[in-house]
Amino acid sequence: MMIDLHTHSIFSDGVLIPAELARRAERKGIRVLGITDHGDMSNMDFIIPRIVEAADSLSRVMDIHIIPGIEITHVPPPLIPDLAKKARELGARLVIVHGETLVEPVAPGTNRAALESDIDILAHPGLISREEAELARDRGVCLEISARKGHCLANGHVAKMALETGARMVLNTDSHAPGDLIDMDQALQTARGAGLSRSDFDQMIQNASAFF
Repeated sequence: MMIDLHTHSIFSDGVLIPAELARRAERKGIRVLGITDHGDMSNMDFIIPRIVEAADSLSRVMDIHIIPGIEITHVPPPLIPDLAKKARELGARLVIVHGETLVEPVAPGTNRAALESDIDILAHPGLISREEAELARDRGVCLEISARKGHCLANGHVAKMALETGARMVLNTDSHAPGDLIDMDQALQTARGAGLSRSDFDQMIQNASAFF
């Protein structure tokens, strides 16, 4: 079963409304979809309730289950814990933090602050340290293997750190547009490109299934 827990709609920098995103994902064979638009202290109270409403309505009538969430993005590390708590209070069932990807100027210390907060997934964590991967393991936070251009550059390193420390992984697209969505075969190829085996890939699907 294809699961994608990290996508974006027009409520941040995606190009699709939630209904079209859900339909296009459904056609790709995705059965569980997280809509996790970029948020900070300025917009989470606007985004999350609308994604919750869309997720509830769409999940009732489509052959896909939508999980409402948020991706806390480029927020100064000291503010991340309180924003993660606020996201939960607003109804986010999936809290992601935009990690220290190699292709954006994310503030140093973001990975650690995220891992010390009440979050579910650390997205594209870049050159995550062994100590941080161990913290992810101990706190039950999944590290993301990303199918998105740019963010995927550190997939091999993330996979290596996760395998060596026992941290859990999930594979997501971080989709912003229709062409970013992938099917099961493409997801498997992304995992293999990160140096992961078929059994590692199957374990990632099992890890993702814990969120619904």
